[in-house]
Amino acid sequence: MLLLISAGFLYIESSKYHSEHIVNDYRPKTLVIMPVRGVDYSLEANLKSVRNQKYENFKLVCVVDSEEDDSVNVIKKLGIEYIISSYSCSKCSGKVRAISTAIDRYRDYDVYLLADSDIEVKDEWLLNMVMPLKNPDAGLSTTFPYFEPMGGFWSEVKEIWGFVGMGLMESKLTRFGWGGSLAFRRELIEDSMDFFSEHISDDMALTKICKSKGKKIYYVDSAMPDINSPDNFNVFFEWANRQTALSISASPRVYYYGMLFYGSYMFLFLSAIFMGAFYSPYYLLFLVPALVYIYNMLRRLKKVKIVNVMGAIMLPVIYMANLAIAKRMKNIKWRGNTYDIQDKNLL
Repeated sequence: MLLLISAGFLYIESSKYHSEHIVNDYRPKTLVIMPVRGVDYSLEANLKSVRNQKYENFKLVCVVDSEEDDSVNVIKKLGIEYIISSYSCSKCSGKVRAISTAIDRYRDYDVYLLADSDIEVKDEWLLNMVMPLKNPDAGLSTTFPYFEPMGGFWSEVKEIWGFVGMGLMESKLTRFGWGGSLAFRRELIEDSMDFFSEHISDDMALTKICKSKGKKIYYVDSAMPDINSPDNFNVFFEWANRQTALSISASPRVYYYGMLFYGSYMFLFLSAIFMGAFYSPYYLLFLVPALVYIYNMLRRLKKVKIVNVMGAIMLPVIYMANLAIAKRMKNIKWRGNTYDIQDKNLL
């Protein structure tokens, strides 16, 4: 059993499918839609980075709930256009309403690019995001963030936790559209606005639309943004449980695959240590898959620190706890609102 589990982990860790960075002359007229609610950490720097793209044929518009939103002063200070969210939808989330408002208001754009207000991007982010959409089989172009730690221990753990998402993106089987940075051509959604606008999760809805039309999701790690994260334990754990609950609600297989993967990992890791200590040191060879797994996590880091190594070792336990808690969650709190995630039609 240990041999089979070891072989499986070594195969998974050595056969990941990587980025699809594409270079071409595709420069469509693009609308960058940024829903904003409240003042995110480093909001001004985030907005500046999106505004100052090396791309001529684009417009950035922020969508806020009201003129009284705290973010409006920052948006006005930077001279960025904004509109008030007003799309008519009964069960949608605030973010989906904001995106729907912008798409409905600005109909003469070839490509829409969704951007969360907590991302800080490089100056060729937009260009890298839209170029894959030239391919006829392209439905979505997406990436995944690097969680830049700005706090203590738990912000460092979040930095490692984010690599789980990167691993999912690197495989065509588990890839999804991440709504924090997600581009698509207008024709993908023009006949699906009613479907999209009655969902809680924008990325889950767009992923479903993409797959229903037989289109491909391109993962572009060259467009990877930073999310500056000053998380403490409570902020991190609430966020991790919410993200996991959304994933499970959209696809129950996430729970079973996650428990199988990380449960097997823990079984292998603990068996190698126990049997190596009490039976034969040769059993310690079963730690090799764990070392490869940890190495693949650490190689993504901008800078390796001892706390990152601790986080990589702890991650399977943390993620299994997220899975167990998220499986029982019926609602999530998101930007001050509560949403029912048991209604599958809303995800």
